[in-house]
Amino acid sequence: MISLHTSPLDQPGTGDAGGMNVYVLELSKRLARRNIGVDVYTRATSSELPPVVEALPGVHVHHVHAGPFEGLTKAELPGQLCVFAREVLRSEARHDQGWYDLVHSHYWLSGQVGALVRDRWSVPLAHSMHTMAKVKNEALAEGDTPEPTARVIGEEQVVEAADMLIANTDSEAKQLINLYDADSSRVEVVHPGVDLSVFRPVGQAVARARLGLPADAHVLMFAGRIQPLKAPDVLLHAVSSLLSRDPSLRSRLVVPVVGGPSGTGLEHPESLAQLAESLGIADVVRFIPPVAQSTLVDWYAAATLVCVPSYNESFGLVAVEAQATGTPVVAAAVGGLTTVVRDGVSGLLVEGHDPDDYARAIERIVHQPAFRATLAEGAREQAAGFAWERTADRTVEVYRQASTAMRNDLEGMRA
Repeated sequence: MISLHTSPLDQPGTGDAGGMNVYVLELSKRLARRNIGVDVYTRATSSELPPVVEALPGVHVHHVHAGPFEGLTKAELPGQLCVFAREVLRSEARHDQGWYDLVHSHYWLSGQVGALVRDRWSVPLAHSMHTMAKVKNEALAEGDTPEPTARVIGEEQVVEAADMLIANTDSEAKQLINLYDADSSRVEVVHPGVDLSVFRPVGQAVARARLGLPADAHVLMFAGRIQPLKAPDVLLHAVSSLLSRDPSLRSRLVVPVVGGPSGTGLEHPESLAQLAESLGIADVVRFIPPVAQSTLVDWYAAATLVCVPSYNESFGLVAVEAQATGTPVVAAAVGGLTTVVRDGVSGLLVEGHDPDDYARAIERIVHQPAFRATLAEGAREQAAGFAWERTADRTVEVYRQASTAMRNDLEGMRA
């Protein structure tokens, strides 16, 4: 596995750490259980990190020195690709030829390195985009920065080089084919998963007691990185709209925002708190730093609903995790969220990003306990279909397809 710009050992919810970290670690764990050893190569961000860490039995994370340990933004990382690739090649050179059977790269930066080592090691390359510049640029949040042309070109190169492309959803597969001219025979859909042994119904009352939340509160939760793409501001504006129509809700309203600033959100880390103040809702909004999964489960379970108003999501891991605890989701009808959330069954999908539309969806759940109970049951059933074990089995199938595709290419060249 190559995960250059973010380590699977990092805490999700801040900086560049998010769903991709969870994806790499959880998939690696399941592959190891299938007797497939996994080495994950990532860029070292501290001189104190050991060269290699055994994250789990059969899963080793290699910290590659490439550029300064701190201070590099994701936009500056392309300048370190050559150094990173050189160090990965050196690491493999310590083993006998044929040590690796396949490379699976994550995000376009890793894909650039993956394409190089594919040719050097003569092993197939499977690639997961996770997000795509052309898709992000088509649905930018107000004030967000467009993805640069260099990334677009880099992604096109990775699409051309990969033996197989792994898409999170049917929607992403179509985007790869239509926007990047990917060969449809080399694109396979494999849904990411959720750890159902961790994210499970623990009971709203129990979770609220552990977190010190009022038993009768209306808890409207946001979880994730605080950046324009994830649109936490839409939830705050929706809460303001909600209170303007029904001021009596204020005494029972709690709006936890669980996560840290990321991406362009790092430029103004206090902007969301300032927005809450300007909207007159600072008294109901709570900013919670990123938490471990064991605590995140309680936040999900304690919530009346979880709001995911993102401008784009290749999958929507937060939505699946929340549903697995039995909490309905109010989400934007974009990208993978339309796959993850069943509208009217496990939650509500909202077209566009008008806060008033979100306020109306939230009202339906808050004011109709029976409707919420129905959605909660549907949420649990929906999440049950996204187990990591299923993801791992399908991924292994794609790895075999990648091997076949590379072998066919080589035979075609010889012919």
